Amino acid sequence: MRILHLVKTSTGARWAFLQMRELRRMGVEVHVALPPRGLLIPQYKAEGITTHFLNCDLPIRQPWTSFMVFYKLKRLIQDINPDLIHSHFVGTTLTTRLALGRAHPIPRLFQVPGPLHLEHTFFRNLEFSLAGTNDYWIASCEATKKHYLKESIPCSRLFLSYYGTEIERFFEPRLGKLRREIGIHRNTKVVGMVAFMYAPKWYLGQKQGLKGHEDLIDALTLIAPRIPNILGIFVGGAWDKAKRYEKQIYAYGKKQLGERAVFLGTRNDVLDLYPDFDVAVHPSHSENVGGTVESFLMGIPTIATNVGGHPDLVIPGITGWLVPPSSPEKLAEAIIEVLRQPEKAHQMALQGQKLARHLFDVTRTSKEIYEIYQRILNNNLMN
Repeated sequence: MRILHLVKTSTGARWAFLQMRELRRMGVEVHVALPPRGLLIPQYKAEGITTHFLNCDLPIRQPWTSFMVFYKLKRLIQDINPDLIHSHFVGTTLTTRLALGRAHPIPRLFQVPGPLHLEHTFFRNLEFSLAGTNDYWIASCEATKKHYLKESIPCSRLFLSYYGTEIERFFEPRLGKLRREIGIHRNTKVVGMVAFMYAPKWYLGQKQGLKGHEDLIDALTLIAPRIPNILGIFVGGAWDKAKRYEKQIYAYGKKQLGERAVFLGTRNDVLDLYPDFDVAVHPSHSENVGGTVESFLMGIPTIATNVGGHPDLVIPGITGWLVPPSSPEKLAEAIIEVLRQPEKAHQMALQGQKLARHLFDVTRTSKEIYEIYQRILNNNLMN
């Protein structure tokens, strides 16, 4: 079985790399097209994954280069002759469909990393208008699957599988180093948020960042008079070219919270910071499952917005707390409830940990992907 994977980054999207690694270990001949000079390239090569340096993301900012991108991708596909093309991003999926046309015989599988493009009419309609009879989808959360069912995508061409992770990394006991590192008193209540800062996208009508940093700052501002010993810890810097937005968030946090907001920027030791969180907050406006997987695997009480794939893992009253997006007041209420019921919050976090270990084990999810490949290829043979 020869599979060509398409990703738009050779630095991020480690979740796609982990899946490819497991598929390679199962005997699949794995090829990947990705941009050159990324941090993950040595890892791809070390796992026996054949790398092809081609940025096949849709060049929205440089549309005049589109035809050359289409030509190079089409030539690459002809040279590899894969049994199936597996795309992991909206941009790489649109590029593939535009390059090959709707009637190309090689099956094309789009594993949808999140529902954001489906929440906007133009991009949703664009995706469906380019799909042909050999296009298939894997939703990465229930909300995404519902979007496709609503658009009358037949169940025979639509699957559900989560992007897995190395859950063993989270088994190691960790004492936490955050409080010691920046001198946080043991009685201080730490509210943590781990997320890169994505600047608002004007073409999507966004007025705030995608991850909801402003909402958590506003929620903590409401909480501070009631719980003076509260501290907001923000882990994660600017994503891509969002340095200006990052500075705006820093300034807003300091204006609203003063010393009650600490921005740590991008860190490589996040798992060593989590144990000192009293609660992890994920206030995204749109999301797949995001950081909820990580905080649950660490056994940390978790609050998330009721968007995308969050409800797949955050089950109110059982594993965690869900609040509406863009609602600092509701978010503040949930944070106060968690901080005032630490034992209940801990027990719910353990239930979340158990669920996350099952749903997001990359060994299990990669076996699902292999089975999906087999179903698609068998279906194409029958037709």
